[in-house]
Amino acid sequence: MEESPPPPPPLLERMKKGLVGFGASLGEGFGYAKAAVVGFTKKLTAKSEEDATAADLQTAKMQVAAADHAEDIKRKA
Repeated sequence: MEESPPPPPPLLERMKKGLVGFGASLGEGFGYAKAAVVGFTKKLTAKSEEDATAADLQTAKMQVAAADHAEDIKRKA
């Protein structure tokens, strides 16, 4: 005899999870935008190729941090 699947979660729980995920995605987008602006500004003010490379590296690190933070929030929801 097969067991029936568990009942779906209540509507408010599903809405809350969806809104938390949406908020995390918005935060991730703002984090990417911030990283792009910071990186672009640092590249413009770079005095050497090393400074420009460091700006690119910092931009990439900030983008990864934003994505990781959003994933953590979504996972906890």
